[in-house]
Amino acid sequence: MKRAHYERQHNAYKLWFTNSFGDVTKKANVIRIKDAKSFMEGNEHCKLYFDNDNLVFGVSNLDPGLKGDVDPGHKDSYEVFFVARGKILCHLPDEDVYEELCEGDAILIPPPRPHALINVGENTATVVWSQARIGEPK
Repeated sequence: MKRAHYERQHNAYKLWFTNSFGDVTKKANVIRIKDAKSFMEGNEHCKLYFDNDNLVFGVSNLDPGLKGDVDPGHKDSYEVFFVARGKILCHLPDEDVYEELCEGDAILIPPPRPHALINVGENTATVVWSQARIGEPK
C-alpha cells in the first residue's frame, strides 16, 4: 500500500516536473528555490528540484526530535543522503539498523531498502538527497 502511494506520488512529481521544465536531458537547467516542488513526507519538508527518467534530486529539512515518514525504498534506484547541516539517524527498518550521520556525512541506500530520517541534533537538519536509476539511461 505504501509503495503504491510513493509510486503515484513520484509519477505526479515527474509529470509536474516535465510540464514545468520540459526535457532537461538536452541542456543545462537552473531550478530556483521558488520553482522547486515543495511537499511534506510526514514531518520532513522536502523540495524537489529535478525528477526525470535518470535521476531525482532534492533537499529536506527536519526539525529537532522529529522523524520523516518511512520510505519503502525504490526498486529501480539507489538513493544518496548527504547531511548538509545538523545530525540525523538514518533508520533502516528491514534490519533495524540506525546509522548516525553528521554534517558532511553521506549514506548510499541500495534498492529497495526502506529508510527513514530522524533529527537527533539540536537544530534543524538539512539533508540533500538524490536517486540514480538502475539500467540503461533514457
